[in-house]
Amino acid sequence: MNNIKPTFSNLYDVIRAPRVSEKTARLQEVSNQYVFEIAKTATKADVKAAIEQIFSVTVEAVNVVNVKGKNKAFKFRQGKRGDWRKAYVKLADGQSIDVMMAKA
Repeated sequence: MNNIKPTFSNLYDVIRAPRVSEKTARLQEVSNQYVFEIAKTATKADVKAAIEQIFSVTVEAVNVVNVKGKNKAFKFRQGKRGDWRKAYVKLADGQSIDVMMAKA
């Protein structure tokens, strides 16, 4: 199953940036999961192939979440932040990614 190639021309079009917060740091320690912001059209197979090729690790599972943008007021006008997508990537035991060194 490692022969799956992303449909994107560049792997960094699939993986936009790592998401770093207290919750994601706890996930890294407890369950060896990492969180990335991904393209809206990326599939689980695209994310798995991109992570494996970029970081040279083995991915066990990928879960994808669509995040709705918040409604906000901008100077007396109503507006909306953009929707985005994130992926929870679980790695095999004994493997890790240094997300601070990841290219964004």
